[in-house]
Amino acid sequence: DKNLDYSYCLGVFPCLELMVARPERARRLLLAPEGEANEGVMKLKAACQERGVRWEYAPKALARLSRKENCYAAIVFDKYDDELSEDGPHVVLHHVSDGGNLGTVIRTCLGFGIQDLAIIRPAVDFFDPQVLRASMGAAFRVRLARYGSFEAYRNQFSGHALYPFMLDAAVPLEEAAATRRLPYALIFGNEGAGLPPEFAQVGQSVVIPHSGQIDSLNLSVAAALGIYAFAGRRCNYNRPSGQEVKIGRAHV
Repeated sequence: DKNLDYSYCLGVFPCLELMVARPERARRLLLAPEGEANEGVMKLKAACQERGVRWEYAPKALARLSRKENCYAAIVFDKYDDELSEDGPHVVLHHVSDGGNLGTVIRTCLGFGIQDLAIIRPAVDFFDPQVLRASMGAAFRVRLARYGSFEAYRNQFSGHALYPFMLDAAVPLEEAAATRRLPYALIFGNEGAGLPPEFAQVGQSVVIPHSGQIDSLNLSVAAALGIYAFAGRRCNYNRPSGQEVKIGRAHV
């Protein structure tokens, strides 16, 4: 329920991320008995005991919440809002409605060095368990602020250069990224409707060129391309020579 002041983080890895990034928000750890020998579960129990967070076995609650048989852990936690950076880049999501898309955008932001996310309501709940799981815990490492209107966000951050992404925009992505002004805000619209037409008059509108065989790109894909063009190419990512690199739970 988005109106409650708490939510649930599902899955061992996202829960571990919560206990690293936001341990003060954790209320209770729920565990499935069959996950007792899982290494991640043991780490979770130790982290919660260190922070004074109560844990209990709750297999029925986990099954109901996750709708999966192999969910070994969940953490009940308090929702929160952050203060966004005054001089860092922002991603602004206007009326985003799909939890999977939102979680993917959050993970993309963090992967390419953008740590500030503004959500313009109405929108899917940032703290929906589906969103948190899709982000693989990245949600707990970004700064979040929620606004009732785009005007409220704009009034607070009037110094940010605004780049709304639109199908009929004036400037292609590559040109906009090459001439970007700092600090900036990348603005993306709803999955179905996109941004309203009036956003064409907000800042410098940006289009991602693609073939005429599709009408548009998925929100999370468009956001990934935009974030990478503006920020990702400037990230300092040094892969250790001859060493294994862990990405999420996969090894590359």
